[in-house]
Order: sequence, then C-alpha cells, then structure tokens
Amino acid sequence: AGSATGTGSSGQDEYMTQEEEWDRDLLLDPAWEKQQRKTFTAWCNSHLRKAGTQIENIEEDFRNGLKLMLLLEVISGERLPKPDRGKMRFHKIANVNKALDYIASKGVKLVSIGAEEIVDGNVKMTLGMIWTIILRFAIQDISVEETSAKEGLLLWCQRKTAPYRNVNIQNFHLSWKDGLGLCALIHRHRPDLIDYSKLNKDDPIGNINLAMEIAEKHLDIPKMLDAEDVVNTARPDERTIMTYVSCYYHAFAGAQKAETAANRICKVLAVNQENERLMEEYERLASELLEWIRRTIPWLENRTPEKTMQAMQKKLEDFRDYRRKHKPPKVQEKCQLEINFNTLQTKLRISNRPAFMPSEGKMVSDIAGAWQRLEQAEKGYEEWLLNEIRRLERLEHLAEKFRQKASTHEQWAYGKEQILLQKDYESASLTEVRAMLRKHEAFESDLAAHQDRVEQIAAIAQELNELDYHDAASVNDRCQKICDQWDSLGTLTQKRREALERTEKLLETIDQLHLEFAKRAAPFNNWMEGAMEDLQDMFIVHSIEEIQSLISAHDQFKATLPEADGERQAILSIQNEVEKVIQSYNMRISATNPYSTVTVDEIRSKWEKVKQLVPQRDQSLQEELARQHANERLRRQFAAQANVIGPWIQTKMEEIARSSIEMTGPLEDQMNQLKQYEHNIINYKHNIDKLEGDHQLIQEALVFDNKHTNYTMEHIRVGWELLLTTIARTINEVETQILTRDAKGITQEQMNDFRASFNHFDRRKNGLMDHDDFRACLISMGYDLGEAEFARIMSLVDPNGQGTVTFQSFIDFMTRETADTDTAEQVIASFRILASDKVSHRAAAIRIKLLSHLALLVTSLLVIVKLCLQFVRLQRKHVRSSRRRPLPVTGLVEKAPEFGIFSPPLPGALVTEWCLKMQGSVMATQELLEEPGP
Repeated sequence: AGSATGTGSSGQDEYMTQEEEWDRDLLLDPAWEKQQRKTFTAWCNSHLRKAGTQIENIEEDFRNGLKLMLLLEVISGERLPKPDRGKMRFHKIANVNKALDYIASKGVKLVSIGAEEIVDGNVKMTLGMIWTIILRFAIQDISVEETSAKEGLLLWCQRKTAPYRNVNIQNFHLSWKDGLGLCALIHRHRPDLIDYSKLNKDDPIGNINLAMEIAEKHLDIPKMLDAEDVVNTARPDERTIMTYVSCYYHAFAGAQKAETAANRICKVLAVNQENERLMEEYERLASELLEWIRRTIPWLENRTPEKTMQAMQKKLEDFRDYRRKHKPPKVQEKCQLEINFNTLQTKLRISNRPAFMPSEGKMVSDIAGAWQRLEQAEKGYEEWLLNEIRRLERLEHLAEKFRQKASTHEQWAYGKEQILLQKDYESASLTEVRAMLRKHEAFESDLAAHQDRVEQIAAIAQELNELDYHDAASVNDRCQKICDQWDSLGTLTQKRREALERTEKLLETIDQLHLEFAKRAAPFNNWMEGAMEDLQDMFIVHSIEEIQSLISAHDQFKATLPEADGERQAILSIQNEVEKVIQSYNMRISATNPYSTVTVDEIRSKWEKVKQLVPQRDQSLQEELARQHANERLRRQFAAQANVIGPWIQTKMEEIARSSIEMTGPLEDQMNQLKQYEHNIINYKHNIDKLEGDHQLIQEALVFDNKHTNYTMEHIRVGWELLLTTIARTINEVETQILTRDAKGITQEQMNDFRASFNHFDRRKNGLMDHDDFRACLISMGYDLGEAEFARIMSLVDPNGQGTVTFQSFIDFMTRETADTDTAEQVIASFRILASDKVSHRAAAIRIKLLSHLALLVTSLLVIVKLCLQFVRLQRKHVRSSRRRPLPVTGLVEKAPEFGIFSPPLPGALVTEWCLKMQGSVMATQELLEEPGP
C-alpha cells in the first residue's frame, strides 16, 4: 500500500505518514487484505452508484483509470481532465496518472505508488491508493475540538458511545469486535431503530450484522464488513474499521445539519415571541416603578422637625426601613428594566427588526430622570435627619459631659480640705517633712492640672445656658459650688506649703548636726573598739625582735591618746548643740540620731575602758620580753652542741660506708677494724645524752625554732640510730661471710672477687644493686640468662620483691653457685685417686695431666661460650644501629655498655685472663695427645 498525507498541520502529516508506513507491512497479512478488498470495494460502490456504475474487482476495474477518475469526480464534485478512451497500455497509464495528479493536487503525497502498478493490477498498491483517497476525502476533514483525521474520528466515537455500558472505544480494531460500538452509534442518533438494552455482548456476530443491516436499510450505508472476519481475526484491520465508521460519521453529520436548519426556524419564531413578551413586560414594570417614585418623593421632602430625640429616632428608623426593605427591590426592578430594554433592543437589532419605542413618559431616560429626583430628595431628607439628630445629640452630650466632669471633679476634691488643714508636720522627721513637701508639690501639680477641668465645666454650663437647656438651673447651681470649693483649695494649699518649708529648714539644721555627729562618731567609735581589741589581744611571739616590735607599737599608740581625747570632746559638743536647738523651738521630735547607732553614753564608757587597758598592756609586754631573753639563751646552748654532733655522725657514716667497700685483707682483720669503729661510737653516747637534756629544756619553754642551727633533735636521733644500725649490720655481714667461707670452703680470694664484682656494679654505692645492675653482674661472670632463668635467680636473691639485691644475698647466691661446681684441682685430685696402682706411672701421669688440662679447658670453654653469645648479640645490635661493618672483640667490649650488655663495663683483665687460660689448655692438651703411649 502507498503512503499518503494531506496538506493539513505538520503534526497531522507526520502522524499519517508514520501510520501508513506501519500499515504498509500489515497489508502483507492475507486476512487484512481480504477485509480491505471488500470494505474498499463497498466504499467505492457507495459513491459510484451516484454515477450509475460500480466495480466488482477492485484491482481489475481501476486498471484503465476510467472508473478511478469517475470516483474522484463523484467524491470531490470537481471535473477531472478528459480521459483517454483508447485501450492501449499507455492510454490506461495516462488515465491513471491524471487521477494520481489530481490526488497530488489536493496536497496528498503519493509514495511508492505509480500508474504502472495500478495498470498492472498490483493489489497492494491499488488498496494503498484507495486508502489514500479515503483518508483525504472521507476522514481528513473530520474535526472534533481542534483534532482531525484519525484522532478526531476516534474522539467523536468515544463521546457518542460514552454513556453506553460495555462500550469502550480506544482504537479502530479490537474495540469494535463485539459490535456494541456500532450499535451504540446508531442508537445515539436514531434510538428508534435499535433497542440497545436487548443486545448481548456475548453475541458479537449478531451485533455486527444487526448494525450493518440497520445502517444499510435506514442510513444508506452499504455493508462493508463480514462479521465473521471481524470477530474471528485476532486484530481486525484498522483501515477497514475506520472506513466503515467514517460512513456513520458522514451519515449522522448530514442528518444533524437538517435538524439544525429546522431548529433555526423554530428559534426565529421563539425569538419573535420572546421579543413581544419583553415589550409588554417593560411597559408594565415601567408604569409600576414610576408610580412608586411619585408616591415616595413627597414623603422624603417633608422637613417638619420633631422636638424629642425619640421622635427623631422614629423618623430615622422609618428612613432606614425604606433604605433596607422598600428601595432595594425597586433598585433591582430598575436595573432589570434597563437590562430587559437593552436585551430587547439587541435581539431586535440582531433579527433585523426595528427598535422598540416605549409609550410616552416611559422611556429609559424618563425613568432615570424620575429616579434621580428620588435620589436627590432622599439625600436631602437623610442630611436633614442627621443634622437634627446631631443637634439633639449635641445638647444631650453636653449635659452628660457636664455631669461626668462635675462628678469626676467632686470625687477628686472630696476630703482635700481636711488633708490641707492637718498639722502632721509638727512631729515629723526631716525625711518625713521632705516627703510631705514632695507630696504637697505633687498635689499642687494635680491642682493645676484640674484647673482646665474646672474651666471646662464652667464653659459647658455656659453653652447649655446659651442652647436653652431645659435643666439649666440645676447645672448653674452645681457649677457655682464647684467654683467656690476650688477657691478654698487654692488658699489652703498656699498656707500648708509655707508651714512645710519653715519646718524643713529647722529640721535640716538638726539633721546637719546629726550627720556631722555620725561622720565623726563612727570613726572614733571604730578607733576605740579597735584599740580595745588590740589592747586585749593575745599575742604570741617567738623572738626578742617580735616582742620589741610590739612594745614600740604600743608606745606609738599611747602617744595618740591626747589627740583622741580632743576628738571625743568635739563629738560630745555636737550632740549638746542638737539638744539646744530642739529646746529653743519647742519641737516635738526625738533627739535620737538617725544616722548613727553610737550614743554619747557609749562613747564615754568605751573611752574609760581604753584608759584602763593601757597600763595593763604595758605590764604584759614587759613580762613577755623577759621570757624571750631566757628562750634565746636556751637556743644558743642547744645549737652549740648540735652543730658538733651532727657533722660527727655524718663523718662516721661515710667512714663506715667507705670501709665496707674499700676494706681488703682477711675477714678477721676487717672484723677487728669494725669492732674498733663500734667501740668509738659507743663511747660518744654521753654527748647525745647531754644534748637530749638541753632539748628537754627547750621543749618545756615551748621553743619550736632555732635559727642558730639546721639540726633538730629528731635529726640527731635518727642519725645516731642509723649509725648504730649501720655499724651493727656491717659487722653482721662480715661475720656472715666468715661463717659462709668456713662452711662452704670458699677461699679468701673468692670472697675478695665477689666483693670486687658487687662494688663494681653497685653504681649508687649504697650497698644495693637493682635488677639491671644484678643482671649485668651475672652476665659479666659468664651466666647465660634467659627471662625465665633470671626470674628464678631473682626469686632467690630478692624473695620479698623489693627490687634490690643486698651484698649478703649476692654472697649467698654466689656461695651456692660455687659450691655446686668442682675446680680443676679437685678434678685432677679425683683422677689421681682413681688411677693409683692400676696403670704405669707415665701413663697415669699423662692421664692426670691430660684430665687436668681438659677440666680447665671445659671450664674455660663454658665461660667463652657464654661470652661469645653475648658478643654475637652485641655485634648484631651494633650493625643494626649504625649500619656499619662488624667490630673486633676489643671494640665490642668498649661498645657493650651502649647496648646494655656488660654494664658496668666488663673488666678487660678478666677477659684477657680467660682467653690466656683457654689458649694454654688447648696447647697443652694438643701436646699430650701427640705423645706415644696409652
């Protein structure tokens, strides 16, 4: 099929082009081709019948182009060019081209449709061309609410079938399969032709056939569909349905035009009748409105005033009723009358009828003039009513205003005269008099402010008299009483002010004396209280200088007493002056000073107390001075002995500590030397006892400090006890070493080595090694210490976990370690015992000598292995830390303390000695092994 679009809007062109291209492929469906062939044939015949002809085979009967041109003339109503009557192929092509040119002249684009294909009987191209003609001349001109073509036709169908049940038109294929849509279109326009309520949705074939039969019989729409094809096809051909439904649209549109013409005639008749009715209605309403205006104007022009407010209020209420109830309906009638007149004139002008002319005096202008006169009368009446009401309201307002102002003034003035006559200031204090004066000043201001009110009251009374108020007599009488009272208040106010000012001056004089008394009495009273406190204050001094300072201060205080006595007499004279003023003016006030709680009697009694305390203070200060001289003698006596004993104890402690480290030789000699130290210390005890006696005297004198020495008795006692403990502990250590040596068989040389090692690693020189020092000492002596092994050893030497190792613990540990091993000499002696009388003398000698060297070698190797392990660790730390080449052994020994190994540094002589012993043992062993013999 070909693709064709009209010359309508671009949106419509695009839509139709796309649809045609889509349908082009669908025409390949044989079922759809069959439906289109029948429908398009019936559609063409419905138009060709008007020319007295028809077609049987759509692709054959249009091949010569004659019936095609005839079809276009019938549906367009225009004449096409004269066709060629020849039967040759080129004649047929020429005729078909004329038809196609005409179609193109109507703005339809023909794509892929050529005259040769039509002449050759191409079914697809022929059906496409007929569909293009149907679109252009039957569907394209359909327009519903600015939509056209397919959308317009679909919208028309949806609106016409919307009220019908089971009908839902959404497209031109599936929505029509049940036939109810076609029946609904017929029933909507011709309900007399079909009973829609009896239709069954489950009988689609019956519904479609019924619709087509009624359409053919009553609407002149030929049958274009086979009900079975529509129902049994999964998706009926859209072009077929659109073609058939468009016939319904054109059929009903023509009927609607005829109905519109009939309605137009009826409408003209109805308009004429309505115009006649409006004319009569206007005449009636105009007459009634003019009559009402004529009756109302005289009532509004009546200006007879009323004497009472109630009567004027009644007139105002009547006028308001007129404005609220009677006039609004007439306003609506007037407006409606004007609207009806204008509407009537407009309808007559539209109908080309002459304009309406009301009766004389009933023109719109006449009604407007009468209404204007009514408005003027109404406005004048309203202004008159308001003025009269305002006048009466003004008179009543003035009378009420006079009563209110008079009542307010009378309430304010009530009791004011009695207050002004009081003499409460005669027994008042200065503060109270001043408060009364300020209060009186406020009253005077209030009095001046009420002057305007009194004047207003008089002015209102005058105005009421001028307006001839009916109760003017009572107003005048009340106004006169207010004025007389006002004059009396003014006189009394002036007299009270003078009395208050006179009293204020007298009280100010007394107050100034009271203030001066308070300013001088308070400091003097504080001075006396402070003096009494100082004179009675308990003092605690610890030196002669402190008591001498107190005596000097007391002497200075006594020098100020004459000046203080002069101040006392001046203060007492001020109080005497106050009493003299009160007596002179017979004032009924108290002489009590409001600014001070200090009385004259209090000043006198405190002064006498101060005079009694001064000699008592002199005596106590002199007694304390004598006591401080005695205490100073005790301090000097104690300091002279303590400054000798303290350094002596310190020196002895240092000598004992130094001797315990530096003593050499046999333990018995060390013991004798320590016993001599102990004897000398015990002989010094009498000096300590004498110092204790001096200390007891100081304690009894309550002397707690002594600037002549840094030693206290506690320091001396602790030092003495520590000295005794130290010499006893040192003697005990030597005795323990002697017992250990004798019990374990340790030589004096070994004991000296142990002492040397301990002293070397005792960095603080306090006779104790901490854990790190003890570990370094053990490593230097050849012990291979892991964490577990070191923990075991620490549990032996430091069972209490104090973190330190004493020399005695060290000796015990080394004694146990030494006792468990055998020396080289012991091993050799054992071999001699075993070898006696069993081998030859030379062999035995060789064995003994060899075993001796081997024993020494084994012992040395054990030590060297331990040293080598330490050297390996040391070498690794050196290389990792400095990233340099390894050091020789001597360099490692020097570097060892930096890495915590052999710290304190391992004695070089010890290392050299072990190396030489090992070297000698190796060489001797090698020589023995090379000799012949067993």
